[in-house]
Amino acid sequence: MMYRKFGRVGTPVAEVGFGTWGMGGWSGSDDEASKAAMRRGLELGCNFIDTARAYGNGRSEGLIREALAGWSGAAPFIASKIPPKNGQWPARAHYPLDAVFPADWIRSSTEQSLAALGVSSLDLQQFHVWTDAWADDERWQRAVSDLKAEGLIKAAGISVNRWEPANVLRALRTGLIDAVQVVYNVFDQAPEDELFPLCQELGVAVIARVPFDEGSLTGTMTVHDTWPKGDWRNLYFTPENLRQTLARVDRVRADLPPGMDLPDLALRFTLHHPAVTTVIPGMRTVRHVEKNLAVADGNPFPASLLAAMRGHRWDRDAVIP
Repeated sequence: MMYRKFGRVGTPVAEVGFGTWGMGGWSGSDDEASKAAMRRGLELGCNFIDTARAYGNGRSEGLIREALAGWSGAAPFIASKIPPKNGQWPARAHYPLDAVFPADWIRSSTEQSLAALGVSSLDLQQFHVWTDAWADDERWQRAVSDLKAEGLIKAAGISVNRWEPANVLRALRTGLIDAVQVVYNVFDQAPEDELFPLCQELGVAVIARVPFDEGSLTGTMTVHDTWPKGDWRNLYFTPENLRQTLARVDRVRADLPPGMDLPDLALRFTLHHPAVTTVIPGMRTVRHVEKNLAVADGNPFPASLLAAMRGHRWDRDAVIP
């Protein structure tokens, strides 16, 4: 396992971290398998775990606590997120801050996460949605500063709206935000334009999420795939979007070098950028853990392959979270 410093916080974290959205809220997840996968990740050096209050309404946080019970190694770096009080994803500029992140909600959500995880302090607490219309509002700034001063959180972050990577730049310039979490993959390369340069300038850590584009870049999906009612993927992969996406996946597959499969390519692409601190694929089985973590081997991403991947950039309108 290779490690990178978590921005100006300085803590070394695994290049490939553990995303827990799937184990907390997706259909088809198995709690015992999820906990076994997390324990295997810890054994292999995966010391970064990302969760959220909204993942199964605390279910993911509870599973993390159970998985860590009896773990005798070093405590992992745990990041959680504050859900929007109004329950709306993504945040919009016209939403008042008091409807989404009032100070008492920021505190109570943090306290709930601490209790669910069984820890006294969060390594990172993140806003689960964001609009930079709130960037200069002193109320969220005071709430974050108070949580840090009291030791309830060690660092603060923002999970950026999908396809809006620049909708956080003003907040970063306040100096209060230590990390951003952003969609970044072979298709979604826009964070490189403005977000990554500012993060490097300010020493802000970058958590890259959705490296597999919700599963399309694993190479296992077909146009006939369906999901149970209530599964997030029904919203993301509408029939038309699924057809367009899989056609693009086929073009990516055509650029695969010998000995590399699509998941390997997807993770290695995400890690190639020096601004990225860690990538957090969702992992619910030991097999997936062992395969994904093997990517953190320190081998550079070939320049010729990177040039080919530039041709697969897909800029989309921000129409869903």
